Amino acid sequence: MRLSTAFRSACRNLPVGPGHAPPRHGARLLGTQRSSMPLRVGRHRVPARDASTGSGRTPEAAVKFRKQPASRHGSTGEHAIREVIHQSKQELAQLCQENTAIKPVLAIIQAAEDDHLLEINKKMAAKVGLSIMDISLPRACTEDEILEEVLRLNEDSTVHGVYLHLPPSSLSPRLRNSLRPDKDVDGVSDVNVGRVVGGGRSQTFTPPLARAALELLARHEASLEGKTAVILGGEGPLGASLQCLMEKAGLAVLKCQPETSFTTALQRQLLEADAVVLLGASPSPRLPSCLKPGAAVISCSPDQSEPLAEAECLGVSSWAEVSRLSAAFRMQNVVQSCGRWAERQRYQPWRLRPLKLQPLSPVPSDIAISRAQSPKPIGQLAEEIGLLLEECELYGRSKAKVRLSLLQRLQEQPNGKYILVAGITPTPLGEGKSTVTIGLVQALTAQLRLNSFACLRQPSQGPTFGVKGGAAGGGYAQVIPMEEFNLHLTGDIHAITAANNLLAAAVDARILHEGSQSDKALYNRLVPSVNGVRCFSPIQLDRLQRLGIRNRFYWPSKFKHKQGI
Repeated sequence: MRLSTAFRSACRNLPVGPGHAPPRHGARLLGTQRSSMPLRVGRHRVPARDASTGSGRTPEAAVKFRKQPASRHGSTGEHAIREVIHQSKQELAQLCQENTAIKPVLAIIQAAEDDHLLEINKKMAAKVGLSIMDISLPRACTEDEILEEVLRLNEDSTVHGVYLHLPPSSLSPRLRNSLRPDKDVDGVSDVNVGRVVGGGRSQTFTPPLARAALELLARHEASLEGKTAVILGGEGPLGASLQCLMEKAGLAVLKCQPETSFTTALQRQLLEADAVVLLGASPSPRLPSCLKPGAAVISCSPDQSEPLAEAECLGVSSWAEVSRLSAAFRMQNVVQSCGRWAERQRYQPWRLRPLKLQPLSPVPSDIAISRAQSPKPIGQLAEEIGLLLEECELYGRSKAKVRLSLLQRLQEQPNGKYILVAGITPTPLGEGKSTVTIGLVQALTAQLRLNSFACLRQPSQGPTFGVKGGAAGGGYAQVIPMEEFNLHLTGDIHAITAANNLLAAAVDARILHEGSQSDKALYNRLVPSVNGVRCFSPIQLDRLQRLGIRNRFYWPSKFKHKQGI
């Protein structure tokens, strides 16, 4: 009589010794599920208890790690890599469908590092559909030279991610924090590490190497909940992020620095650890003998593969497997960065917070009202109304110009309504057009919560110093700071003044030369004779062409004597 499929599947999971228990579900990062069927007899579950559970640990915590066997389609790491690439390609295809102009680019800054790892990243980028910008610097390059490249890439809107493929000694805090957090796809800046530790992972990037290590641990047959793990080495952002992720997954984590001679305490910790992650320098040759049988070991450095080659652990993940998986996660971070960039390009609802108005009675003077209110920082205001950082040209703390590229970004946004405030009865003290305009915008925005702008011309210095006193409105409906707005604002009035002076000087010089010299003298100076030949200069030819004069009959060599003078 044949056994049913469910019964035979359950029998395969029976414990075969005092130290083996049925496999349990493992934590997953990619959304896929792995099922296992516990053995049941009638309505009762057959418990699996390990002999070592008498120390107070729960039976679940005592189950040993066991890496899933490789199938004919590849190892566990290969399965994870294919899933990450497939998910990244789907996300990128959706982005390109919504915006055909999107072309994700990953910039890699390399300074005499491992070319093999660089090729792995290029291959992963090609599989996902990303473009690579390779910036190779000499081995002897200084930190300032690297910093210059980083700052340039920060301002390049076509680059969506920056990977610093540099020796660990070159990744100084100054260099790491110079990266814009939204382009730091390796999660090495303090801002991204702080977000990971604080739990705000929606707008941050987790280090790909930490994600790869945790994913390989999660793909073992035993659950991560209640296990103990030891991280050897890994000082800095990578170690901090990995420790935080492992603790959130339910692991009890202990960080240790590798030593040439293992202490008794370190050996005891390794023997009790269910998982060991090796970061940083090469471990001691005695490490394999200090590992607990059945422990999961993740090797995160090429120098660590050789000492673990003959280890008897059941779950050793080599550096080759970890590096390829971390490269796949890095490409996924680039796709996410591109998606966030595309989201920022869309129109964002205003999150404007109006300044509180405190009217006084009697009403003070205009200048007193202006100086009593501290204006909001212009960068904060730009962020509240949805302007991008690269679209603003700041002039101090309270002024800025907006680039015309904003029109192209919001070209799909419907136009708003236009209200014109005008007057036809001028008086020496003005008509109140500016005051009415500012008051109308205050009512629409602060009271009715409608998005509105006031568009005023920049005051000329005539009304400012006349009896009128200013052109910034009045009372509690005025532009602040009033002095800067009335006198020079962003300097455009000064530019107009300089242009006017230049034009006046040019006209004055022309009048002087034409009034004090004869036509013949001017002609000889404009088209001097060189080796008996007169010809126009390139600048004069360009001016003639713009005037529509192209006939060579008017060339100096064709002029008769009377025509020339």
